Amino acid sequence: MARSAFLFLLSVALVEASKVCPHQCLCYDSSDLVDCRGRGFTHVPHNIPHGTWLLDLGGNTLSDLLGRSFAGLWSLRILLLPSSYIHRLEPEAFSSLGFLEKLDLSHNWLRRLPSDFSESLSSLRELNLAGNHLFSVTFRNFEKLENLEKLDLSGNQILSVEPGTFRALSHLRHLYLQDNHLNVLKDGMLAMLQSLEVLHLSHNNISIIETEVFTSLHSLTLLGLEGNQLIHLKFKTFLNLHTPGTHLQLANNPWICDCDLHRVFSKILSVRHLHVDDYKNITCDKPWQLAGSPLAWVDTQLCIAETATVLVITVTVLVTVVAAIVMAERNRKKNRGKKWNDAEGVLEQQEK
Repeated sequence: MARSAFLFLLSVALVEASKVCPHQCLCYDSSDLVDCRGRGFTHVPHNIPHGTWLLDLGGNTLSDLLGRSFAGLWSLRILLLPSSYIHRLEPEAFSSLGFLEKLDLSHNWLRRLPSDFSESLSSLRELNLAGNHLFSVTFRNFEKLENLEKLDLSGNQILSVEPGTFRALSHLRHLYLQDNHLNVLKDGMLAMLQSLEVLHLSHNNISIIETEVFTSLHSLTLLGLEGNQLIHLKFKTFLNLHTPGTHLQLANNPWICDCDLHRVFSKILSVRHLHVDDYKNITCDKPWQLAGSPLAWVDTQLCIAETATVLVITVTVLVTVVAAIVMAERNRKKNRGKKWNDAEGVLEQQEK
């Protein structure tokens, strides 16, 4: 009897010990939420309750996340680490978090991700890496994130995205790449993203969009390209968007306005499933005579004049050709009459 009571008390003590809250943190038993925001931690506390499903460590000074920093937290579903001065992720830093669904590493100092970053994060649905100092991302970084639905890479220093980088993310629905340093959208960089619905690429340095880059985006509803370095577009690039409906944002680019550009936009606007949301705000950067003018104004000014010029040239050419034909016909008849007269003169001389 005494032994049974002892075992019972021991088990209760162990359970209670597993629920001990880290010093300076707030723990909510009813929801298994642990709030350690802005408590001056330089490393992840060791005595976080094993049943915790949400852990907030934002606003600390963690610097490096060591391997197995979250060992034993198998129940964790949400891990928040924003603005924690994290410079480096060691291999296996998240090795215990096989059921994690949301990871926020935004506004830290990360320059690169370890190649095995995704190794233990196969359940992850949302990954926020915004506001770091990442120069590049690779296929290896995201290889195991097959359930990821939202990826935020905005506000980094990414120069390029190689073809196939995101090909493992077949369930991705939202991709944020705005405020980086991208200059070319290469064919294949968005391959296999059939579920992608929202793609933000605004405020980069994009000046070239290769023709097939959007071909695989069959679910895309929003494409943000405003605030880049686009001066012209190819209609075929957007004709390759085979979606039920896609909204385009294209303002604040240094467009070179001419009739070719206007015709491209006219074709895009005529496609039923394409909608240029900010068409009225698309303005010309060049030529200088049109700087600051809406692109829509070009049709009633430059293009009408160009059309009239083309018509004048065409009519002039036609008149010239007709005149040449008439003159040639007159000369032919004149020469023919002359030949008959010459022939008659020869006959008369022979008769004499």
